[in-house]
Amino acid sequence: MDNTRQHLVVLLAGDSGDGIQLLGTQLIRAAAQSGQDVRTLSDFPAEIRAPQGTVSGVSGFQFQMAAEAIFDPGDAADVFVAFNVAGWIKHKHKLKAGGLLIASSDGFDARSLALAGLAPDEDPLEEARADVQVLDIDVKKLTSEALKSIDLSGKEKARAKNMTLLGMLTWLYGQDAEAMEVDLQRQFKGTVGEANRAAFRAGFHLAETAEWSAYRREVASKKAAPGTYKTLSGSQGIALGIAATARQLGRQVLYAGYPITPASDILHELARLRPEGVVPFQAEDEIASITAALGASFAGNLGITASSGPGISLKGEGLGLAVMLELPLVVINVQRGGPSTGLPTKMEQSDLFQALYGRHGEAPMPVMAIKRTGEAMEDVLLAAKMAVEAMTPVILLSDAYIANSAEPFRLPSIDTLPTIDAPSGAADRAPYARDAQGVRPWITPGTAAGMHRIGGLESEADTGHVSYDAKNHQNMVDARADKVNQVTRFYGPLSVEVGEHTGKLLVIGWGSTFGALRTAVEKLHKEGKSITHLHLKHLFPLHPDVYEFIKGFGHTVVVEMNQGQLVQVLRSQTQAPMSFIGQTSGQPFGADFLYAQLNTLSTQKA
Repeated sequence: MDNTRQHLVVLLAGDSGDGIQLLGTQLIRAAAQSGQDVRTLSDFPAEIRAPQGTVSGVSGFQFQMAAEAIFDPGDAADVFVAFNVAGWIKHKHKLKAGGLLIASSDGFDARSLALAGLAPDEDPLEEARADVQVLDIDVKKLTSEALKSIDLSGKEKARAKNMTLLGMLTWLYGQDAEAMEVDLQRQFKGTVGEANRAAFRAGFHLAETAEWSAYRREVASKKAAPGTYKTLSGSQGIALGIAATARQLGRQVLYAGYPITPASDILHELARLRPEGVVPFQAEDEIASITAALGASFAGNLGITASSGPGISLKGEGLGLAVMLELPLVVINVQRGGPSTGLPTKMEQSDLFQALYGRHGEAPMPVMAIKRTGEAMEDVLLAAKMAVEAMTPVILLSDAYIANSAEPFRLPSIDTLPTIDAPSGAADRAPYARDAQGVRPWITPGTAAGMHRIGGLESEADTGHVSYDAKNHQNMVDARADKVNQVTRFYGPLSVEVGEHTGKLLVIGWGSTFGALRTAVEKLHKEGKSITHLHLKHLFPLHPDVYEFIKGFGHTVVVEMNQGQLVQVLRSQTQAPMSFIGQTSGQPFGADFLYAQLNTLSTQKA
């Protein structure tokens, strides 16, 4: 029986302390190393230790492996690995009819049923057998037996349960067990490392010797472009982009951050990597982090800071100061469900208005959005290039989905990275003189003949002296806005993801809606629908060709994870017919859902 397939969607779910994210990460790393394309979706509670055994405390990890290029983590799962009954209850609707449920039966005992809110006489596994294949194993007992000679407590041994399942899944998916064990040995040392490897071997040997061939699901490998690959999360990609920025700029980069979910991982990754030319700094609060970053830029280096919605609000005054000082600064907003603390581990795209307008006074600045993990590094570089070469703060939008999702990333050659050229200093022109793009020089304090006055008060255009003159203020507001509007020179041509440059239905997205949108539109386009997918990276200023491009379609639909923000911006500038698809559920769009919605729209607007 040939169980090889082109696509496989796997969902893992259990307690937030079960090591679900680690198990998923190990599997997708192995898949990527074997030549498969991978996309992931992490879903976990905000609490550090959520209520054990409860539905609200479930941690989930979904991934799709494929023998061809893919763009999303999949919708319905082919295989569901349930560590406990709570994980099954929360996500059982995601398993395909006829799919495979691998259940750790020790997590379906009477205590687990009670914690999940079920009656003692209920049997979820028996009910599941009516619709799906069920493979139930007492993983806790198997793990305990495998580790009986290792000097660890019972509780510590139980933590290796995810490694036992890793061994089973490694066999079921036809992955390289030897390479997996080497990877585990690299990561885990001492007695814990010994226990993890023993549990892994026990799971693998069980699957190998049991008659489980009917459950095996192998994915063919795809032919990848030559190069060195790593499996990166979005936060890791951003950290690499910051490291690359320091190299390409040739100046030190200060990354100043303050802990906030889900932006904290950027600081963690930089602290782990310690890249040359980057100084990671944890400030005492959000205001200190942006002012420290701005201080670095004043001193002739580049300041970068990151946060999420509430923290970006606290940085608002610093952003206004950066506009007035006309200094380079990169501010990364890893968006999350809001308002307030809201859904800190869930995704949303509801900070667009904040990025565009959330400051006092007339303080325009470029706003960009990362659309996928694999482009995070290059987007940080582009944001830094714009900030330095236009002498302006730049906001780069990410979100919780991008931050935590992973995909194979081909490390670029250093020779292909863009250059970052700082504006000439006072030796070439006066401190307040603007070039043809309206950009002032970047003068390091102490530069000969570069003495100048700088501060948050409005200044005379040519001297830097404090000025309250009405005409001067109007001219300075116009000059700063004109400088920002000219950053479109960095954009390149407007290009579509799928489809033609004219047609019946245009689908516009931004940020992390990319994967589901690309998958849905590509399917409709292959079915012969006149549909085009345009994904915007630059949200302010918009690409100069956007509005003319929209005119080439009979109808436009904007898809975003909010209540309608980009669509309001676009509607304010064009009379073109425009629909909106949005949600603020904390969960990303599914490609199947978007396919159905867009299919209906394409029929109605034909």
